[in-house]
Amino acid sequence: MIKYLLNCKNCNTEFESWFSGSKEFDKLKKLKLLNCQKCNSRRIEKSLMKPNLANSNFKIDNKIDKNNKNIKKKLKEYQKFIKQNFEYVGENFAYEARSIHYKKNQNKKNIYGKASIEDIKELKEEGIETSMIPWIEDKEN
Repeated sequence: MIKYLLNCKNCNTEFESWFSGSKEFDKLKKLKLLNCQKCNSRRIEKSLMKPNLANSNFKIDNKIDKNNKNIKKKLKEYQKFIKQNFEYVGENFAYEARSIHYKKNQNKKNIYGKASIEDIKELKEEGIETSMIPWIEDKEN
C-alpha cells in the first residue's frame, strides 16, 4: 500500500488517498476513475509528499527500549532472590531434581541450575515440576 498526496488542477484542493502501488494510481488515472472530492474534476495529479520519518517511530523505539530495561531489571531481581534462597547445582539440575522428588536427598528443598529442554520435558513427564526463566549473566550490561 502507498499513500499519495493528490492535487486537483482545477480547484487546487489537496487530499490524500491510498493505492495498492504506483501502477494502480497510473491505471486509475488513465481510466479516468480519479476525481476531486471538492469539484469532481478528473484533473488529478500526484504531489510530492514529505516522507514519514523516525519521529513517531523513534518514540516507540524508546518505549520498547525502556520496557526492555524494565524487564531486564525485574529478571535480575528474580535472579538475586534465587541466588539468595536456592542452592546452585549447575549441570546436575535434572539429577538433583529427581533426587529430591524421589526422596533420595531429603535435605535439599530449593535448587536451581542448568538443564536442557529435553531434561525439562523428561522431568515433567515424571511429574517433577520445574520452572524456567531467562538467565542474564552478570557480565552482561
